[in-house]
Amino acid sequence: MKIGFCGLGLMGQPMVHRLLQAGHEVLVWNRSADKAGGVLQAGAVWCDSPAAMARECEIVLLCVFDAQAVHDVVLGEQGLADAQGVLRVVVDHSSIPPQATRDMAEQLRRRCSAQWLDAPVSGGVGGAEQGTLAIMAGGQADVLDEVRPVLAAYSQRVTLMGGNGAGQVTKLCNQTIVATTLTAIAEALSLANDNGVDASLISEALGGGWADSVLLQLFVPRMTQGTDQTKASIDTMLKDLNTVADLARASHTTMPVAHAAQQTYRAGHRMGIGGRDVAEIVQVLGYNSNK
Repeated sequence: MKIGFCGLGLMGQPMVHRLLQAGHEVLVWNRSADKAGGVLQAGAVWCDSPAAMARECEIVLLCVFDAQAVHDVVLGEQGLADAQGVLRVVVDHSSIPPQATRDMAEQLRRRCSAQWLDAPVSGGVGGAEQGTLAIMAGGQADVLDEVRPVLAAYSQRVTLMGGNGAGQVTKLCNQTIVATTLTAIAEALSLANDNGVDASLISEALGGGWADSVLLQLFVPRMTQGTDQTKASIDTMLKDLNTVADLARASHTTMPVAHAAQQTYRAGHRMGIGGRDVAEIVQVLGYNSNK
């Protein structure tokens, strides 16, 4: 199948590679063309604009940073909605506010009759590379059924959560759990370190107990030993926590733990480490590996 893909960041590139490995013909576009080199060498075809892509592809996938980027790709000048007749489904893997999703989905339908699926993902770069992402979707069931074979290239689970926007709400629930858990792990490592305990052994010591988790096993080594790879940045997590706070305010939902985590990630941004991996959040809490 000929598929379009817009957004070649940390997640987008491995997702495109998985699509190519599954035998799809993939047309790609990215705001910065220099990021396309790897996927073009693997067999993807460059498009000069999202509109040009929409004139050739029935299904276009997006994975860009925020709601403004999604708007620009879909509804902006030379956006997907400028094309008529070919494009039928837009699948947005970005993490953006639910209401922005609903508004853009309606505008897309009015302008070119294409359907929208919000389909944010969880599992990080590793999940994209291994084809094990979890996808939480919002939209029509028949539209999702049509694109499931495409999504299977990089996911192990796709769950329809409701209409447009429901996938984004579910992703915000996911980010709430992840961000608060990482903050708690960072606090525990700092407590161990400040009291003369080798923090790098915490994941081994707690393995199999109630405190054990995938995040504990993955991030204790990254927090205590450092990492040269950015799987997800502090600023990306902060963006999502800001959206969580906005949604909670609108729905009058009490979220004191998420609010505290938001302040920790905000402090990381102010320290100038927002572009670093989320494991560096331990630095905000004063963790010193030399103790």
